[in-house]
Parts: sequence; structure tokens; C-alpha cells
Amino acid sequence: MKVVQTGLPGCVIVEPAVFGDERGFFFENWNAERYAQHGLPDRFVQSNVSSSARGVLRGLHYQWPNPQGKLVSVLEGEVYDVAVDIRRGSPRFGQWTAAILSAQNRRQLWIPEGFAHGFAVLSERALFSYLCTAPYDKAADAGLRWDDAALAIDWPVSHPILSDKDARAPLLSEVDPERLPTFAA
Repeated sequence: MKVVQTGLPGCVIVEPAVFGDERGFFFENWNAERYAQHGLPDRFVQSNVSSSARGVLRGLHYQWPNPQGKLVSVLEGEVYDVAVDIRRGSPRFGQWTAAILSAQNRRQLWIPEGFAHGFAVLSERALFSYLCTAPYDKAADAGLRWDDAALAIDWPVSHPILSDKDARAPLLSEVDPERLPTFAA
């Protein structure tokens, strides 16, 4: 496997080694020992899958307190995946990185605790996988506006299909600082 650094330290793209022939392909989707050697989690406690249609945008989501790190990938289709550093005191607070994740490129994005996450579906449908380091906590569930001008995320969709919750999410500047993760150097 190959680990590719992004512009946000700790947030990395994982490119697994893929073995294929005329019958199909095989790759390790996660291996505790191999991932730990690259500083990635060696333990996940929850696995989620979502299915979305073209033009759907999910996010930007995070949990605080009780943050989740997420190893995300696409099992079918293609998405534009985004991570935003929202840790108070971080030198990269409000900065984002993005990657195209698809069933074809088999890339994964590691999103550490303290980052908000979202994605926009580029294909007809997308089957999205999340491995999480902490369980979902409804009381800690939070989100940010996908189109917050202060974040200036270059989404590939201008009029996405949103959930009511995502459409009503606050701007980063409107979030009580106590509801944001804290940067630990």
C-alpha cells in the first residue's frame, strides 16, 4: 500500500496494492498491522455504508465531544470527498483537502478525529463505506454548512441534493467554540 500526504497533516490518502487478472481483483481494505506501521488506526469500532444518488452531498459532519476518526472509501461509483480541519487552535483551522474516491481507483481517505467530513456524489449512484474509531453518538452529532464561504470548498456541484439537517447546518463562525474539537500539538 501507498500512503499519500495531503495538505492537512494527519489526513492521508491510502492507495492499497491491488492484484488483478481476467477473473477480477483482490486488495486488502484494511490490515491492522500494516496500517499501524503508517500511523493509521489499528482498531475500528463501527462500520457504516451509505448509498446515494448523483448530486447528493452529505456533510459536513463531525462529532464533538466523542470525536470519530474515519477511514472512508467507495465500493461502487465515484465521490468528491472533503475533510476540513475544525480544531480550535490548529494552524490549519478552516482549511480543507479533497480527493476523488471511486470503486475504480480504490483509494481511501483517512480523516482524523477533529475534522469535519463530507462528500458529493459524481456518479449515477455511490456506495460509500466508513470505518469509524468511535461509535455514533447522537448527542455529539454536529455539522457545518457545505457552502460556507469562509471555507471556500471547491465543490464540483452547485445545487446539491441535501438532507434538511445539512441544509440548516450553521456556518463555522456560528458554532460555539466549545462545540469544536481542540488542537493538541
